[in-house]
Formats: sequence, structure tokens, C-alpha cells
Amino acid sequence: MEFVNTVSALPAEPTPARRPPAGLAGDLWGGLAAMLVALPSSIAFGVTIFAGLGPSYAAQGAVAGIVGATALGLLATALGGSQKLISAPCAPAAAVLSALAITYSGNGYAPEQVLLLLSLIALLAGAIQITLGSLHIGRLIKYIPYPVVSGYLSAVGLIIIGSQIPKFLGVSTGDGLWASLGNPHLWAWQGMVVGALVAASMWLVPRLTQRVPATIVAVVVGVGTYLLLALFDADLLRTQGNPLLVGELPSGGFHPLDMLSQRWDAARALDAPVVLGLLVPALTLAVLLSIDTLKTCVVLDAMTQTSHNSDRELIGQGIGNAVAAVLGGVSGAGTMGASLVNISSGGETRRAGLVAALLSLVAFVALGPLLAWIPVSALAGILIVVGLRMIDRHSLQFFFTPATRLDFAVIVAVILVALFVNLIAASGVGVALAILLFIREQTRSSVVRNRIEGQEIVSKWARNHSDLAVQPNDLNSMVVFELQGSLFFGTANQLHAALEPETGRRKYVILSMRRVQSLDVTATHVLEQIKDQLEANNAYLVFCDIPKDLPSGLKMKRFLKETGVVRPTNKAFAFRQLDEALEWVEAQSRLQAQEQPPLQLADFPMLQGQSEESLRALESLGHQHTVKAGKKLFKGEVSPQDLILVRSGALKITLPLRSKGSYHLSTVGPGGVVAGTAELLDGGQTVDAQAVVDTEVFRLAPEDLATIRSQHPALALALVESVLHALSSHLRITVSEVQALRS
Repeated sequence: MEFVNTVSALPAEPTPARRPPAGLAGDLWGGLAAMLVALPSSIAFGVTIFAGLGPSYAAQGAVAGIVGATALGLLATALGGSQKLISAPCAPAAAVLSALAITYSGNGYAPEQVLLLLSLIALLAGAIQITLGSLHIGRLIKYIPYPVVSGYLSAVGLIIIGSQIPKFLGVSTGDGLWASLGNPHLWAWQGMVVGALVAASMWLVPRLTQRVPATIVAVVVGVGTYLLLALFDADLLRTQGNPLLVGELPSGGFHPLDMLSQRWDAARALDAPVVLGLLVPALTLAVLLSIDTLKTCVVLDAMTQTSHNSDRELIGQGIGNAVAAVLGGVSGAGTMGASLVNISSGGETRRAGLVAALLSLVAFVALGPLLAWIPVSALAGILIVVGLRMIDRHSLQFFFTPATRLDFAVIVAVILVALFVNLIAASGVGVALAILLFIREQTRSSVVRNRIEGQEIVSKWARNHSDLAVQPNDLNSMVVFELQGSLFFGTANQLHAALEPETGRRKYVILSMRRVQSLDVTATHVLEQIKDQLEANNAYLVFCDIPKDLPSGLKMKRFLKETGVVRPTNKAFAFRQLDEALEWVEAQSRLQAQEQPPLQLADFPMLQGQSEESLRALESLGHQHTVKAGKKLFKGEVSPQDLILVRSGALKITLPLRSKGSYHLSTVGPGGVVAGTAELLDGGQTVDAQAVVDTEVFRLAPEDLATIRSQHPALALALVESVLHALSSHLRITVSEVQALRS
């Protein structure tokens, strides 16, 4: 499934009315606009993650966000599989890593060790993404059920909101959500004012203008509001030790090489069990970032009529996240908001993503000192709006529709498990519940599309006037089941219940498999049981309309043979089409006629009552021919314009189709007639006639028929009646087939 309706982690900017520039200029403008959207969010995500270590680490978090935006933007853009995707730190990474930072800090780890653990998790997540892409699993990740994606995106949004509310309230003690809400005396009204105005700006700016990124306006509003409040409180102008601001970097600067040195010193204090415990959160992070990236790629493809390479994109994202982790940056994914702004501003190639990444680094070098004046509550306000936009509000409609109420339950279950356990457990629970819902839906649908009694369906053996109303006994002891859907362990009992009552009273049970979508060993075991019961009663199980390939790629006919259901030595057979199976059933009695001597002309039903003189004249005008089994009649001396009387054997009449293959009209046995229809249908061969067994025929050429019309009118009338009967037989058989099989 492709998640074109899921809510993005970043706001989607509408396309401007003006025509964007193209070529290199378009990529430069697109990269600049994308940077202006992605950079403030990257800083906010970094501050959110590092804030779990204490207020003094907020500035390092801002740097980590910029490093992540630069490393991921450069490498994922250059090595990925999408031309217009902008990659940067994102909400799922912030939700997972900030929760882990708080957990590790609560378990007594030093801040340097926590940062090392987070870097190792991000590094492993990148390695997992590279592995997924190398194993060509990238194309499969986007098929995770929509309720699962909707649930975890909503859960990530709620986690982001919950983690930002204390910062929005100006609580500087590092307390969690409930502790902060329960202690109003810790709230800072200045931070609340800044956060409220920033959130309002994030919400209103996209509705007022499409030219300026909302995040840039929000940051400017936040800084401006804070400085305005500082006019009435001089303490707010402190950047050192001020919990309301991101604050200054540590003395001497702060560089990626310093991060590497600190990580190495902390690594010596870790033991093997701790490192092994990082695999589960790393897998969680890798899966979430991969889904977020591929979901964004699908949306961009739909908007720009392009196509991305999922596996290559995962490899590029994995390399970018791994390098960002080594440099101390924040992990990320392909972001919707920045990517849409890039496209609407003229970005067309990978150059736009590279420009955005380089400009992020330039902005950090040039505007680094200004980071200290960004209010923490302003970043919280931005992320609260981002979190609100991640919540899939459209899924609430599922509750009010009975058909989708269980899907709504899956979404709620994923959210609850994510909030109270973790995101990887939520994904597992969601996939398991989605599988159960799928199995439930499959078991509720009937595997029997149609059930046809033998006397209700007409075989394609052409009958004479005398036996038109006579149905062979074999057809009365036959039943046809048209199966559909998935034949698997969930529907095996239903399949057995439908077929088992027929085993004691039918000689032929025919199964049409044309609409079967899947087949497993459990279903074939049921079919083998039915076959054994029929064989014990000297009856047959007959398969027909077997698809060459199921959607899963399974070769059904080979599978039936390999599992022992269809073997040449038992009473289970397979035919290409239903009419061939019906023909075989009727042939059990009718083809015994081929052991009898060929019919004389006087024995033909349509010629009975004709004078001996007329029959002698007919005998002298016609020509005898023998057609070997498997050979076509209309070859050599026999023409489609001839009138053919079958003396022994059988001819299979087929209508060639314009595309491929043919349609079986009827099978004509001894005493039947094959009418030449070329002249009726404006020339050319319109039907094929193939001998089922060695067949003897008597043919009359058009000139012979003209002689009979002039000299023996009664005989000519009898022959014309036989031709009309043959044509009406074709029509009757076709109408009956349509009524029985297409209803």
C-alpha cells in the first residue's frame, strides 16, 4: 500500500501561483527555500533530544541538529534514489531518541555515555537501512498496513507534543509532562507567551502567505517577542545559565571532532550487554525513518510524475544517518515540508538538496552566535504544531463506519502501545492485528462463487434433432464449483464443508480455479481428502481454468501435482478450460461410438426419409476424407466453404480470437454436420476444425451443393436444415454458458 494520505511530519506548503525558475537557478532557489524550512526544525529536534540531559546541553543539541541536516542532506541526496527529496532531522527520530535520552539518564548513565549510546543507536540504524536497501526490502516497507502507519505517526505526534509541553510552559527542572503540569509554580509566563505566539504563527502563516516559510516567521516572532519581554525584565537578557534560551556554546567552541573525542572516551565504560541492548531501539529507529522517507517519496512521485528507487534511497539514507551519527549529528529522513517547498520554488535535481545542506552549514558558521538567543519555548511551539499535524485526524472517521471500526481499533492499539511501551512494540502489535483483520475478512468471504448442477450447463457436443432434449446420465451426476479468493488455512474448513457433501452422490466434481488468488498446503490437503473420498466411490475430481501464475508467483498446476492432488495415475484430472472438462465428462460415453463402423449416409439423422436416388446422387457428388487425430480439417483439399458430414470420430470446432488463443464452439461427433460459414461472413476462414481422434468425414463442395439444389430440392432442404440446426446449436450453447457462468 502506498501512504499518499498519511499526515506528514512537516507542514506542506502550497505551490505558489507564480512560475518557479528552472535549471540551475531553480535548484538554487529551491535549495535556499528548503534550507529555510528544514534548518529551524532540525535545530528544534536537536534541542529536544539533548534537553533530556539537562538545560546546559540545549546548545549542543542545536549544533547536532545542524550537523545532521548537513551530513544527511549531502550524502542522502547524492547517493539516494530520489531526485527532489530533501533529507533532514525529523520528528520520528526526535521522538525515539529523546525518549531514550530520558530513559538512559534515569538509569544513571552520565551525559557523555548517553550521547555515545544515542550515537551508536543512530549508527546501527543507518547500518540497518543500508542492509534493508541492499537486500531489496525497500520496496516492501511501504506496504505496511495503513492503520499501522496512521497509528504510529499519530503516536509520534503525541510523544512530540508531550515532550514539548514542559518546555512550552518554561519548566527548567527537566521534569516530565505530568510533573510539569502538576506544579504550576514552576511555569514561566514569558516562555508561555513566546511559545503561544510562535505556535500561532506556525498555524496562521501558511494561510496568509505562500512565499515565506512558516518556520522562519515563527523563529523571528519568537526571538522578537522574547526581546520585547526582556525590555521589562533585564534578567531575560542573560544567555549564560538562562533556561529560557538555547544559550551559548561551551567556551572554546564546539566541533564535531570534539564530539568524536568525547564518544571515544565514553565508549571504554560500556560493556557488551549494554551494546547488545541497543539493537531493538536501533531497529525501531531504522524502520520509522525508512517508512517516513519512502512515504514522502511516494507522495513526491505522485505530484511530479517521477519514480524513485526505494532500495537505493534506503542505502543513501543509511549512509547519511551513519555519518551523521559518527559526527554527533541527529538522525533524519526525507521530509515532506522541505521537499514540497523545494519543488514549488523550482528545485528539479539533486543539486537543490546539496544546496540546502551546504547552506545549512553556512548558516551555522555565519549565524552561530545568534543561536544563543533562540527561546526554547519558541522551538517547543514549532514542534507542538508539527506534532499536531502528524496526528491523523481523518482516521477518527473510521470509528463511525461499522466496516472500518476494527481498523480504528488497530490505530488506537498502536497509539496506546507506543505511548505506554515503545514504538517498535507498537509496530509489531499493529502488524499482527492487521494480519488478523485480513484473515478475518478472508474467512468471511465465500470461496464458492457459483455452484452449477450438471443438468444446468450444456456441453459443447453438438446434438442431433433426435437427442436434443436428452442429457447424458454423466451430466446429471456432475456438479461444477466456481471457486474464488484465497484458498488457505483460514478458508480450508469452508472449502471442505462445500465439497464434502458431494463426494457420496457425484461421479464428477469439477472445480473451476479461474478466480482463485492464492493457494496453500492446508487447502491442497483438503482437496486431496476430497479426491480420496471420490476415488473410493469410483468418482472423479476435475480441475479446470487453472491460472498459469497466481499473484504470488506460485505455479498452481505444478503445485497441485507436487502436493499429490493431481497425478496421472489417479482419478484427479486437470483441463485448460471448463468446456474441455465438460467435453471429457460427456466423452466417457459418447466417444465409444468411435469403435463402431463409420455411418452410412442413410444413417445420418438429417438424411433419413430421403429417396435412394437422392442418396446415390449425394454419394456420387461428395468426397471421403480421413483426418488424423490432432490434425486440422481445413488443410489441403478441404475448404472452409465446404459442407462437412462427420461419419466417425469427432471434430472440435474453435473460433480463432484476434488477440491470442481460440474459443471452443462445439464438438461434433458421428452424424453431425460442420457448416462452412466463410461465405456467410464475407469470406475467409472463420472457424477451425480439429480431429479429436481419427475422424472420417464426407464433404460437399459449393458446386456440389448447387447441383443438389437444382436436381434434388428435398435433399437440399434437409441439408440446409442441418446447417441451421448446427448454427443454432452454437448459439444455444453460448447463451447457456453465459447464463450459467457469467451470472
